Amino acid sequence: MLGAMFRAGTSMPPNLNPQGGGHYFIDRDGKAFRHILNFLRLGRLDLPLGYGETALLRAEADFYQIRPLLDALRELEASRRTPAPTAALLHADVDANPRLVHFSARRGPHHYELSSVQVDTFRANLFCTDPECLDAMRARFGVANEERAEGGPHFRLEWAPRPTELPEVEYRRLGLQPLWTGGPGERREVVGTPGFLEEVLRVALEHGFRLDSVFPDPEDLLNSRSLRFVRH
Repeated sequence: MLGAMFRAGTSMPPNLNPQGGGHYFIDRDGKAFRHILNFLRLGRLDLPLGYGETALLRAEADFYQIRPLLDALRELEASRRTPAPTAALLHADVDANPRLVHFSARRGPHHYELSSVQVDTFRANLFCTDPECLDAMRARFGVANEERAEGGPHFRLEWAPRPTELPEVEYRRLGLQPLWTGGPGERREVVGTPGFLEEVLRVALEHGFRLDSVFPDPEDLLNSRSLRFVRH
């Protein structure tokens, strides 16, 4: 529209009046035009903090038919409708305990042999003040009942991967259970601390958290015992 106003051979719009001395009066909002000029100069939308006249600026951008500015205003208004993430804390810790299991292995029709195998049992505690993130954690680890989900801002997980030497029947008799993660088509077993903490890290980052501390060794993230995340 600005180009059409001053292009040779085009009729001058009614609201554009020559004032003499090479000056023209455009009968539009002068304060809003400041932001239009800055957008044309810089190629980006820079508005003062707390600017509350985006509807007026959009009307002016529509009058001047500056489509990139209209797009920028739509993005700005959409971002304002999206609530900012609230501050939250996420803490995850996991302990691994080896356990020697004795069982009778059948070697023949009437021959049984006493065998032993080490089973690594894991206990994890998750605490999160963001209910949406906590629900995502429960979904990631398949927690769907109150036996494994305690409610409130935290829940616990216990699992023990079955060694190949331990028969399935003995594994079930001992009350042991595996831990699975992922959805349909990508279901996989969590066999140790690194796999568990990797899933926690993925969910935390998806919900806007950043890693705050690692214990005991910050250089060995996935083999640590405790991770703390914060979101400001």
